[in-house]
Amino acid sequence: MSSTRRLTVAQALVAFLARQYTERDGSRHRLINATWGIFGHGNVAGLGQALLESGTDMPYVQGRNEQAMVHAAVGYARQSRRLSAHAVTTSVGPGATNLVTGAALATINRLPVLLLPGDVFATRPADPVLQQLELPYAGDVSVNDTLRPVSRYFDRVTRPEALIPAALQAMRVLADPAETGAVTLALPQDVQAEAYDWPEEFFAERVWRVTRPRPDQEALAAARDALASARRPLIVAGGGIHHSEAEDALYAFADATGVPVASTQAGKGSLPHDHPCDVGAVGHTGTATADELARTADLVIGVGTRWSDFTTASATLFQNPAVRFLNINITSFDAHKMAGLSLVADARTALDELATALGPGFRVAPAYVTEYGEDKERWEHRVDAAYQAGDPDTRPTQPQVLGALDTLVTGDDILINAAGSLPADLHKLWRARSADQYHVEYGYSCMGYEIPAAIGVAMAAPGRPVWALVGDGTYLMNPTEIVTAVQENIPIKVIIIQNHGYASIGGLSESVGAERFGTAYRYRAGDGTYTGSPLPVDLAANAASLGLRVIRAKTVRDLREALAEAREADVPTGVYVETETTDTVSGAPPAQAWWDVPVAETATRPSAVKAREEYDRQVAARRRHL
Repeated sequence: MSSTRRLTVAQALVAFLARQYTERDGSRHRLINATWGIFGHGNVAGLGQALLESGTDMPYVQGRNEQAMVHAAVGYARQSRRLSAHAVTTSVGPGATNLVTGAALATINRLPVLLLPGDVFATRPADPVLQQLELPYAGDVSVNDTLRPVSRYFDRVTRPEALIPAALQAMRVLADPAETGAVTLALPQDVQAEAYDWPEEFFAERVWRVTRPRPDQEALAAARDALASARRPLIVAGGGIHHSEAEDALYAFADATGVPVASTQAGKGSLPHDHPCDVGAVGHTGTATADELARTADLVIGVGTRWSDFTTASATLFQNPAVRFLNINITSFDAHKMAGLSLVADARTALDELATALGPGFRVAPAYVTEYGEDKERWEHRVDAAYQAGDPDTRPTQPQVLGALDTLVTGDDILINAAGSLPADLHKLWRARSADQYHVEYGYSCMGYEIPAAIGVAMAAPGRPVWALVGDGTYLMNPTEIVTAVQENIPIKVIIIQNHGYASIGGLSESVGAERFGTAYRYRAGDGTYTGSPLPVDLAANAASLGLRVIRAKTVRDLREALAEAREADVPTGVYVETETTDTVSGAPPAQAWWDVPVAETATRPSAVKAREEYDRQVAARRRHL
């Protein structure tokens, strides 16, 4: 007869999680390496007590905002190549619903995080209890059900013995590169504290092997033939390159074939910026080099990309009438997009096998290499111009902030960003020096991601300089985890860029005829609009009040000195800079491809009428790849 161990459900879950591992290529990683938590009546006596009792078996990290805890966990998982993750526990009610945004971000970006929200009583001794949602038509629904559509796996553990299959399924999904995302185990507060005799086998060390599926050989042959007959092939590298650790395979493939490589936001850094085949960002926020290659390509090879509208310029980018697509992806869902040839496989394995199938005889024409090489050189001159500051004693533009950082960093530095005008500037301009330097979350483009994600990244990459780049709009959304960085002495570097409003949406608003309505941080003027003087908000003082060491930079010269000082700091440090936004100062190059944001079909204001005319012109170029 097998032995048992009497524990509460919460204690059993924590003990189980402490013994789960992933393994890929012979390297083992702890699957759940820590648990973030904010405690309330829905989890304090269950998971809170269990984490206390577990001691060092399950490290605990105290958070300030539930959404931010998920962002930190996601940052950790991405930096860990999805082989290790964090759990997040919250109380019932608003603590649980605050998880939804972070869960959506994780699932959209295919990144693992384990969510453990408290739930209402399963036994219903009193009905309703504090923070319970009552629905007249359903007694088995709680606010945690909001997590169902944004979770890759969801279960509510209403009996102790139900934890065993639920926990095993949760680990399976977290460790599966084709299925991973947010995983939710909703835990009723009474069940958390209930004792049960658990079989010892439940707590045995368990290894979840992350395999490298090989492509189907017939599909591989079709892919080889498609590439062998192409004259203007283009690789679009997505985030799957990084998740698979396929950078070396891509490097070797590009070296051997001369096929140019463009990158999505998630795929940037797949090749170092100075590799001859790297042509930079593609799509609406892409380089002129990559976008022109995309317009004329006859074969587009998507590796680990889900083909978002930013990448395809809302289906207007790939204009060659003969263009075909070849999709290498671990998930068949993504591999079948764009009506492409589907190569369902691990990215690294597929690239290696495709290179072997092609043999040493295949290489693109020298004239094609010369063409994109010269275009790339011209684009680099545009980057230099955007980065260059003529007078170091003037206020910098946003691209000049990036230029100052560009002169300072090495391949060790990691940059975190997610929203605002920075993703476009970074995608077009940033020169990635290492595979994991560029960390822009653009699947969900979630304001407030940067600071907590930087903490998670720094936990996964201790000793490396980690920069969170935030605009004033993003900072005001979610600055609270600065307190966590200070508490844990995690020396993230936060660059706070003040431009007095939603700069990105302001520009978009102007382009669609909405005249920057409601996008500036200003007092109301006499006509009721927000066109008065800028608000006297001191974000540097606010950050300092949370414990961040803050350096103010007024000029380009100040900025260079402040960034160098922040990089060497061994405590959380911020650099605050107000940027120049006037039209007379050179900024980043404009968008090189379109993005579909529908414009009012009827309007009386001339700006909207003109914008609609431009919209109709652009949308005419859209095509469905069937």
